[in-house]
Amino acid sequence: MSDDLPVADCPLAPPGGDAALPAGMVRRGDGIFFDAAQPAPVLLAAVGQVFQSNAYFAGLDYAVFTRALYNCGAPLPAASRGAPLIRFAAAIVPFDPLRRALYKLVKIQRGVAEYYFEAQFFEALELPDGSKVAPRPTKLDFDEFVADMWAKGVRFGIDAAAVQAIIDSGKVERIVVARRLEAAPGRDATVVEVSPDMHRDDAPREMADGRLDLLTFKNRFPQVKKHARLLKKLPSAPGLPGYELSGQSVQPPAPREVELAPLAGEGTLVERVRGDEYLVAVHDGFVNVDAASGAISIGAKIVSRDGVSSRTTGNLKLRAEYEEFGEVQEQRTVDGSDITVHGDVFGHLHSHGGTITLLKNLIGGTALNAHGDIVVKGVASGSVLQTSDGGMRVERAENCIISGTRIVVGHASNCEIIGDEVVVGVAEGCAIAGRSVQIDSAGPRKQTEMLVYALVPDMARMTRKMAELGVRAQGYARAVAKLQQEIDQVSEQLDVRNYLLLANKVRKQELVLLPEQVPLFHKMALTVAPALKTISKLSMEMKFMETQQAQMLEQAAEVERQKQATAAESRCAVRALSGDIVVRTSVFNPESGRVYDKPPRDIKARLRGGASGADIIFAGHSGSLDWTYRLVPA
Repeated sequence: MSDDLPVADCPLAPPGGDAALPAGMVRRGDGIFFDAAQPAPVLLAAVGQVFQSNAYFAGLDYAVFTRALYNCGAPLPAASRGAPLIRFAAAIVPFDPLRRALYKLVKIQRGVAEYYFEAQFFEALELPDGSKVAPRPTKLDFDEFVADMWAKGVRFGIDAAAVQAIIDSGKVERIVVARRLEAAPGRDATVVEVSPDMHRDDAPREMADGRLDLLTFKNRFPQVKKHARLLKKLPSAPGLPGYELSGQSVQPPAPREVELAPLAGEGTLVERVRGDEYLVAVHDGFVNVDAASGAISIGAKIVSRDGVSSRTTGNLKLRAEYEEFGEVQEQRTVDGSDITVHGDVFGHLHSHGGTITLLKNLIGGTALNAHGDIVVKGVASGSVLQTSDGGMRVERAENCIISGTRIVVGHASNCEIIGDEVVVGVAEGCAIAGRSVQIDSAGPRKQTEMLVYALVPDMARMTRKMAELGVRAQGYARAVAKLQQEIDQVSEQLDVRNYLLLANKVRKQELVLLPEQVPLFHKMALTVAPALKTISKLSMEMKFMETQQAQMLEQAAEVERQKQATAAESRCAVRALSGDIVVRTSVFNPESGRVYDKPPRDIKARLRGGASGADIIFAGHSGSLDWTYRLVPA
């Protein structure tokens, strides 16, 4: 405060005691204090009473003053933190009217207060004795400035350092003396990943020999363990209020909330641990994220929506069920089990089991299944489809090589098809081979002929087997005749024949021996005993030979039945011919494995190559065909 003029005592500052101070404010010998137990509105009211009573705070610590009233700005001094009283000024002194007149209007616009500082003079005064005091220069005072600004509506945000500096410098200048404080927005609630296993690793896969496979990513489809924590909810945090120059608070916008429950898909649940919320895996499995809702599910099946390309996944080598909603691009390979693709496939699919299901088209690619079916619900064009042990179902095929156990094609054009059982709706310009071939309509396509092959098994092995069994049966028959001859020779001896005749009658009770005849009968038995032993041995050998002979004959009959049944499996039926067609037999060796389980090049060469040695079953351009292979009687 300036000492240029004497001042009267302040009504709020009696010489002793605190009686005149408003509630929330305390005067002690070492200064003026706020009662920290009082809320901010009480302290603001107390400050307002002081300023309205034409007084101000001398020795004001504006930073502490602001912190106590508005809880913003610099933190309180260490000595005041947690203390019941907070010192913010040295004294309360009266604000002399002559000095108040020194303070001019302040310009307030858009939350900014500007003040024009200039040289200050007291006006000339006339003393009681009639003499006059000339105008005298003076300076503004920061503590008075705060009190004057409060009365003019600037109750917050004064830049104490800037105001004090320009007052000390005496410069004539307009400066910004106060600014409003904008509200600080809070932190929105968010969800963060907490499991490192959820992250994909698109680094090149390292092969067993240490080289890098640049076409395959290291871990495109993350897999997690049971009870793994996948996501964590970070709760929202409120913002900090701002203040207008008037001291009115400006509340920040409420932070946005987020819930984990909508993100909990199949195989996951929300778990609360010590106040924190986590999304947890219920069981082991692959991480799948729904593109629309963001829900996370854990399952045994891999689900991809990005397609298979060099940019997204690279080549895939999987050991789990795989479902792809995008496309499989050219030169990309998917190696796994039970593969389903919703988009078009231009690359290569290789399944070790389950079913390959293509909901759209296979164009210029391959679909191979070691142990399972292949289903193409769209068009297969310029592709290879093979299953070593499974069925094949294709809606439409063009320029394809198709092989499998049972093949069903709705419309085939210029294809090579081979299998145990082949069923085609419409065949145009195809080469088709099978043990059982059934075609609704067949004919050539442009310059490509229509060929059908009925696969006929080579019966030479069975024929040789039957001949071998017959020879062995004859050998056993000759052995039986020889043994019977030897038995007859022994039995024709006089003593032996008499004993056997007598023994037979005794056994049948046609003759009853007298007591004196029994010793003679036993003596006769002892005499012929060596011959009887020889007959018994020869009889046992003959029985064995007869059994072997019967077995050889039964085996020969069984081979004959198998031969007839195998032959009957070869059949061909064409319900309607729409042009020239040639149907031939094609002999194959059943012992050489599945006739259709061959490389595509070999299949094409066999079906489109020469037909030397094949018998023509039918050649014509109209009518129908229903043929079954019949064995020629030997």
